[in-house]
Amino acid sequence: MMYSVLSGDIISSTSLHNKDRNLVEKELAKLLKKLEAEFEVYGRIVKGDYIECVAPKAEDGLRVALAIKSFVKSIPIELSSYKKDKNRVRLFKTHGLRLAIGYGPLSRYNPKKGVIDGEAIYLSGREISGMSTHNKERVVIKNTLFFVSENETLNNRFKPVFELLDTLLSKATARQSEVLYLKLLNQQEDEIAKTLGIGQSAVNRHSTSVGWNAIETAVLDFSKTLSK
Repeated sequence: MMYSVLSGDIISSTSLHNKDRNLVEKELAKLLKKLEAEFEVYGRIVKGDYIECVAPKAEDGLRVALAIKSFVKSIPIELSSYKKDKNRVRLFKTHGLRLAIGYGPLSRYNPKKGVIDGEAIYLSGREISGMSTHNKERVVIKNTLFFVSENETLNNRFKPVFELLDTLLSKATARQSEVLYLKLLNQQEDEIAKTLGIGQSAVNRHSTSVGWNAIETAVLDFSKTLSK
């Protein structure tokens, strides 16, 4: 059986105030419960700033990954409250977290016991490792969304798509990210309007601005490809 296993780390988490770090961790815990209900995802937070998720339906991997990234970008962190490390916190506001999807088998997977072991999690974990911004004076972030498997054909196919999606999300505002997150959870625009307390026309405008049509096409193509 093949899985999509997601590994990710919060960008510049050590530069956040304690209250904001606690907020991020608290919101991530809520997110994981929501993803479990929607996609049967098992997820956990490690040391407060590292996340691991298993999508038993591998074809849901990209939808779940984009939901996580858009959700983190919508967390209300006020940049104006920072003087020290303001540039690092701006990186968090822009990118949220680095996230890699490892596609492959798991030799051991027991959510009730918190056991995740096997190729898929090794692949995603290795892709994320070594990318820490901690203690670096100058931080340059080029990409924050990755797909990795033992199938080079798949890797080459998804690489440009993931890079384009990465660009779209990095340019998204907090409100656009909220709309995108809810759309990825399959909510209709009238539902989103009620959830966010805004008009349906505003939801449509944010959806268009964030590039929803292209994002939806990529998500459906990913799902179709891994379902074969």
